[in-house]
This record gives sequence, C-alpha cells and structure tokens, in this order.
Amino acid sequence: MMRHTKAKLLTGSSFIAPLLASMAAGILLAPAGATAQNLNAGEPYARAPITLAQSSTPANVEAAKPEEKAEEKKAESSQASDKPAAETAKAETPAASDTKSSDAKPEAPAVTVVAPAEPAKDSASKDSAPATTATVDPAPAPVAAETKSEPAAAPAAAAETPAAPAAAAPAIASADQPVADKIKDLLAARSTKYLDHKGEREGASAFYKERNYAPVWIENGQANARAKAAVAYLKTVDSDGLDPAEYATPEITAGMDADALANAELKLTDAALTFARHAATGRVSFTRISNDMYYALKFPEPAEVLAKLVADDKAGDTLASYLPQHAAYKALKAKYAEIRNAKNEAKVIRIDAGQTLKLVKVKNELKPMDDPRVPKLRERLGVTQNPASTAYDEDVAEAVKKFQAAHKLNADGVLGNATVNAINGPVREKKDDIILVNLERWRWIDHDLRGNTYVMVNIPDYSLKLVRNGEKYWDTRIVVGQPSKPTPLISPDMKFITVNPTWNVPPSIIAREYLPALRQDPTVLDRIGLKMSHNPDGTVRIYQPPGERNALGRIRFNFPNKFLVYQHDTPDKNLFAHDKRAYSHGCMRVQNPMTYAEKLLSIQQPDKGYTEAKVKSMLGSNEINIDFPKPLPVHITYQTAFVDDAGNLQFRDDVYGIDARMVKAMKSDERRVADIAVEQKGVGSATVTRDELRYDDPNRGAGFENPFLALFGVRPDPHQEGRNARSDRRYNRNGREARQSEPPNFFGLFR
Repeated sequence: MMRHTKAKLLTGSSFIAPLLASMAAGILLAPAGATAQNLNAGEPYARAPITLAQSSTPANVEAAKPEEKAEEKKAESSQASDKPAAETAKAETPAASDTKSSDAKPEAPAVTVVAPAEPAKDSASKDSAPATTATVDPAPAPVAAETKSEPAAAPAAAAETPAAPAAAAPAIASADQPVADKIKDLLAARSTKYLDHKGEREGASAFYKERNYAPVWIENGQANARAKAAVAYLKTVDSDGLDPAEYATPEITAGMDADALANAELKLTDAALTFARHAATGRVSFTRISNDMYYALKFPEPAEVLAKLVADDKAGDTLASYLPQHAAYKALKAKYAEIRNAKNEAKVIRIDAGQTLKLVKVKNELKPMDDPRVPKLRERLGVTQNPASTAYDEDVAEAVKKFQAAHKLNADGVLGNATVNAINGPVREKKDDIILVNLERWRWIDHDLRGNTYVMVNIPDYSLKLVRNGEKYWDTRIVVGQPSKPTPLISPDMKFITVNPTWNVPPSIIAREYLPALRQDPTVLDRIGLKMSHNPDGTVRIYQPPGERNALGRIRFNFPNKFLVYQHDTPDKNLFAHDKRAYSHGCMRVQNPMTYAEKLLSIQQPDKGYTEAKVKSMLGSNEINIDFPKPLPVHITYQTAFVDDAGNLQFRDDVYGIDARMVKAMKSDERRVADIAVEQKGVGSATVTRDELRYDDPNRGAGFENPFLALFGVRPDPHQEGRNARSDRRYNRNGREARQSEPPNFFGLFR
C-alpha cells in the first residue's frame, strides 16, 4: 500500500487546517523525550538520538545493560532519519497483513512523516532527492518465537517482581568458625592484596556476607574437593592461551592457622574470579588494540560465579564454562595443543625463496623448468613420482595448484614467493603466538555466537560464510577495508536488505576526497554520477542515486552498528579475482550478492519464495527494503589462524597489524594493565569536523526556507543538518521507516 508523500500532503490546501490542529495537539502532548537534542561538533550522525527509536532486543536484556545498547539504538534511529527518499511505499505486502488480529504484537509502530512541498519545476535542481523508497513487510515470526519474546513487552512489571529468597547460609563447622571470622576481617579491611578489582571485591564481599563468611574452599581446616578441582584446573589454562601464573593458587596444608587459611581462601577466590573474567571477556581489553573494534562485553557477576562453584564440586568444569563453547574455538584450541606438543618441528621441510617456477610453452609444448628446490617441494607436497628430480614438471605443477586452491590462492600452478611462503607457513614460535591471539579474540565475541545460524566474516581470509543450524550453508568472496580504512571488528545483527540503494557518501570521503576535487573542478561530481545538496549550516551532502554504476551496486545488507558499515554489491567485479582484496573504505563488498540475498531470505522468509530471479525483478530506480522478522547475527572477525572445513590448520596474513599489537600487549610489561579498558578515540565520521564539510558553491541560489518554522516559533538547529551530513561510511538508513532528509526540527514534531 502506497503512503502519501510529504509533498502531496502539504500541497493540498484542505490539509493545512487539520495539520495545524493536529500539530498543536501534538505540541501540547509531546513528551519531554521528544525534544530536539544537540550534537557536538565532529560527532557522527549515527549517535544523534531521535524519538521513537525502535529496537528488537528483548527489554529484559536492555534493562540489564542499557549503556551497552545506547550506541546501537542511537545509530538505528539516526540512520533511519537520514533517508533521502521522497516517497515511502509498501511493496509486495501479503494479503494477510491487511487484517491484523487484536492481539497481534507489531515489532515497531508505524510512523508517518510529512515532508515539505516540492519546489516549482523551474526552480528544481540537481540537488533534489534521487529515489523513492518502498518497504517489504517481513513475514510474521513463528508463533513460538513470539511467545518466547513476550516477556519483553512488560519490562517494568518484571522489574517489580520480588527477588527469590536467598539460600540459607551454610552451617559453619566449629573448626572453620575462626577462619570465617578472619575472612570477615580481611574483607572489611578492604586491602588490595586480594580482590583488587573493584567489582569483584564488592561482589565477593556480598557473597561471603550472605553465607556468614563461611569458607568456600576450606572444610575442617583443610582444602576441600572443590578447592582441589579448582587448583588443578587453573594450572592447565595455558591450553587456552592463558598464563597459569596469573591465577596463582595457594597451598593449603594441614596445621595452617586461621590467618593463613583465611588468606588462602581469598587468594583462591581471587584466582577463580580473575580467570572467569578473563575467560568471559578476554585477557586483553580490545580498547587497547584498536579504535576499529567494539564488543558489548558481558562481565560475569562475581557472586554468581561463586554461587555456581559452591553448587558443584566440579569446579574445573564450572570455570571452563566461561570460555567460548563453539566449534571454531575448540578446534583451534586442539591445534594449539598439537603445535605445543610437537616434537619434530625442527624436521619440517622449508622451501627457500627463488625464481618463479612454471611450465614453459616451447613450440606448442609445455616444458618443465629446472630448479634445485624441486626435490624438497616434491617431498613437502607429497609428490612421490621421481622424488630426486629437479624438474618442475606437470606432477609438481598440479600439486602446487591443489595447494593453492586449498589455501585460497590463485590456483594457476605457478610457484611464486607468495605460494612458497604459504607452503612454509609461520615458524613454530610465531605459530604459537598467532594461535594465542586468535584464541584471545574469540573471547571478545559472544561465546555461543548468539545461536547456530549467523553470518561469519573473516577479514584476513577475505571470505563470508553463512551458517545455518551449525553447518555451512553458503560462502563467497568479499572485498574488505584497506589497512588505512579497516573494516571494523564487530558483532551486530542484520535487520533488513535494501534493493536499489542510494549511496550517501561518508563525511570522511566528502571532506578528504570529493571537496578537494570539487574545488579544482566543479564538474567532477556530474562526471562520476554523484549529486550534491546544501545544508543550512553550509555543510554539504553528496550522494549517488540508485543505478547500475552506484558504488553500492544494486543491493545492500544492513546491520546497525557503531561504525556504520555494511555489506553490499559492487560494480567493480574484477577485484574478486585478486588473492588479497583489501580495497574498500571499510564496508564489505560481496562477490555474489543476489545469491546471498536468496540464501538469507530462504532463512528469514522461507514462505515468500525469494529467488535470485525474484530479487533481480525488483531492480529499478526506487529503494525497496525487505525487513527481517528476526535479527540475524553478523560476526565480523579477524581470524589469522583457523581450522578449515577439512580439519586443516590455516594461517592468513596480519592485514591490519592486529596480531602484532596483541602479542605486544600480552607479552610485554603492558600485560599488567592489559585487561583494563581505555577510552577509544573517535572513529569514522567522528573524526570529521563541520568546517571540513563546508563548500561555497558560486552557482548555488537561495535555499528553500520552510514557512512553518516561523509559524511555530521553531528556529533552525545548525546541528541537525550536521547530523544528517554525518551519515555512515555508506549508510543512510537503519530503522523500519524510510525518511527524506528534512529541514531541522519542524518534521521532528511528527516522529
């Protein structure tokens, strides 16, 4: 069903009176939360709050960590407001959606936005909005899924539910009462000898108080079975790339006095809580490694950790449960053990660098080149024919080609130094470090990957994999960000697909690439198919309408995130033939986007019958958004070491230098504070100032001034258009509703 456009609503005079009346009522009834908010200079538009921001996250989760969800909500709402579309329409709406039951639970309320009237044709210019946007309603979520998320509808009521009564404090043996008294004294003294992490000290103190300071690890003056299991496990955590010395455990022996036993008790508690925190969130804080990564870490509650340990004497299993539990982590951990236990590493055959070897065409025949390295190459690749031959013959070339294909190199059978380096792999010591930092990075990501259906991107492998029910469903090649403009490491949720997207040029590209070019050649944008519009504060918006030559291609895959990147099609298909594909400004270009859309929609909307042909039939000049009924996790990872589908350990280049920085943090003096987070500097659009986005166009006439602004006493907010100018690197939408770029404040009254 097509919605009235803003222009149509305003051009009819019969609309003005009801509009003024409804607006007056809206002004009187508007909640305080709907007031306009200013934005600091240089802050990305995605962080500007807008009213009626929606989130599909269950309310009970948001209540648990509101500070972690704020950035995503702001990004969603602000990107939604940045749509340049002149019209919003419903496309291919199923008939069932026209009639909704009274108990239906919509994911987000519909919002109607009214736009200013179009200027007269003789004053129209190239600055006008380029595209119409339509939205395809998502298929209704399964009943079971709706039932599961139902508690999120009433978080306030849930908050009022009385907490369950605390478990009764355990009886304390007479031999352990002096120890309990000493534990109470030590915790009251607030010494930093143990539990120097503030949250852990407070949580542990509350836990011990609830149990009248009864020891956890000591019974009748001796270490109990729980203590022995915990100590034994913490001595083996090097198998996960962690250092047992950082979780030092005490020796609890017979005859120790109450003071010594109380100290041993808290020392073991400290070790257990520190390990649980490192296992759950990482030994190194990601904030110390790069500004181009972000994770909403879930720190374990100390009292909950201790309660779990008390509930089961299998303390080792309880502590291990805080580590990642998915197959990729476990497989890499197993390979780490193999490498560390290898006895014959020195016997590994290494191939020297040298001339490029290949089959040479001589008089229509392929002749082998000769090289002294070939016998070693035959042995390393398992070529059993003519083991002593130095001829680079067809058998050797075919073995090289198979190796190249397995390692995602150009499978041409030519032995260059890149192939030699891949055959050799890292030396033993470097392998240890590479796997160690990869295990650490897995600890930053949700340990269950938020389910068994998700998208997994591996930046150093230049690959994208769609996993369904724990199995690989589909994969493809991608292009990732340049080292100077890296693709960020994040784990957002994909929420919709846009067919025929508009590219809103990122502020950083506008300021550093296009405006300098414009000042030298005012016609440059026209020649490359871009358009420019001016904001009231003097900044500009540059965009590219939908079309075959659009920088985003014909389709975009959207997942709200702090860095405002996404996956998309591209007109530059030739780059996918390269072995190393770090060419973009941070977004991910997908080699087979139409197939990707078909596979995603077969998971999200299986009853709609989406195929590549159906998606291609939607191509045109108007944006069409296909919403997902439920979010799909997208994990953008940096796996320089991983186990492939065949069970082989693979290594990839450290494209962004992240491995090197992590090794330094984990092995230098920095490790003493490496787990303490630091403030991350501004990223993306936050590094661009408003002055950098200003451009004086000598041909620009007077801009449109909305007559309703003065009527309602609303004055232009110079920050508002700054927010609109600061769309993401290539992102102009993040919510359910398509909106046109609008004059400040006035149309905010309708949100």
